Amino acid sequence: MSSAALGIHPLVDALADRIRQQWETLPELQPLAVDPELEAISGSLDGEDLFIRNELRRCRGLRKLHLETARLGAGLQILHCVFFPDPQFDLPVFGADIVAGRGVVSAAIVDLSPVQAELPEPVVRRLEALEKRQFSQERGLPEWGTIFSPYVRFVRPADAAEEQAFIAVVSDFLAVLAAACREAQPQPIDHPDTVRRHQGQLSYCQQQKRNDKTRRVLEKAFNPEWADRYIEDLLFDDPVPLA
Repeated sequence: MSSAALGIHPLVDALADRIRQQWETLPELQPLAVDPELEAISGSLDGEDLFIRNELRRCRGLRKLHLETARLGAGLQILHCVFFPDPQFDLPVFGADIVAGRGVVSAAIVDLSPVQAELPEPVVRRLEALEKRQFSQERGLPEWGTIFSPYVRFVRPADAAEEQAFIAVVSDFLAVLAAACREAQPQPIDHPDTVRRHQGQLSYCQQQKRNDKTRRVLEKAFNPEWADRYIEDLLFDDPVPLA
């Protein structure tokens, strides 16, 4: 059955495909095991079927690449994507999310977020050189949005042209990250900068876990224990403790 027949907004499918294409450009890309119980999930929420699919990879410089797509009935669709860096590398966190329903995209956000106070200088230089794409409806960041960089784009695409523009922004950010992954050199696990990046990524994950909306939906569709496991072990798992 086609995505259109399933009620999937075209931006969700198009962006998921673009992310899959572009992670193939990352250095030393490898599969990353995902718990079979969390790879393809079915549930029910308010009498509607809920489907969630998770895909994981890893590459040089990034400990986990996570792409999640979800659909609730014929209405709500969500794309959630986060690439977490290995703390030994001076790299940002990539994040992109879409919330769509019944032909309308209510939110689309993408960022390369610092795990320390500022983004690495090579990343800033490349972000500054990107084309500044325009959107008619910019959105304000949530209270927990202090984790984002000054380059974050949080918009409500008004039409198909702006949806394509958002895909282009995501592509630009992923190209910046791919270049940074190829160039970055690892530092020792006990280096002070590695320790600071590890602590910064812990803070990033803790801030993301403050998004109670996600937890409430998962608790209602499944149960609180399952929701905790999904958030703590898959969505925003902490980086492995430093030896």
